Amino acid sequence: MRVKTGTTRRQRHSKLLNRAKGFRMTRSRLYKVAHEAVMHAGQYAFIGRKLRKRDMRKLWITRINAAARQYGLTYSELMNLLNKAEVKIDRKMLAHLAVTDIDKFKSIVESVKNK
Repeated sequence: MRVKTGTTRRQRHSKLLNRAKGFRMTRSRLYKVAHEAVMHAGQYAFIGRKLRKRDMRKLWITRINAAARQYGLTYSELMNLLNKAEVKIDRKMLAHLAVTDIDKFKSIVESVKNK
C-alpha cells in the first residue's frame, strides 16, 4: 500500500510559511519561494551572530582607547601594561568601567602605570 503525504506535507508547508510571516510579496505566500527566503534568512542570521561578536569587540576597543587617551596612553600601550602586570580583566569589563565608572578605570590605569 502506498503512503500519501497529505497531512504531513500540509503541516510541513504551514510550519515553513509561518516562519516566512512578515516577508514581502510571494516570499510569505508561496511555498517554494518562501522556502528559499527562509533558508537565506537562516544563513544571514548565522552570519549576523558572528558579526555581532566582531562588532562588539571593535566597540569595546574604541571605548577603552578613548578612555585610555585621557590618561596619556593608547589602547595598545594600556593592554601591554595590563599583560605585563598580569591583570586579568577582559575588554568587555574594561570598556564597561570606562563608560560607567571612570574612577575605577582610572585606578586600574594608575596602578598599571606605576608597576
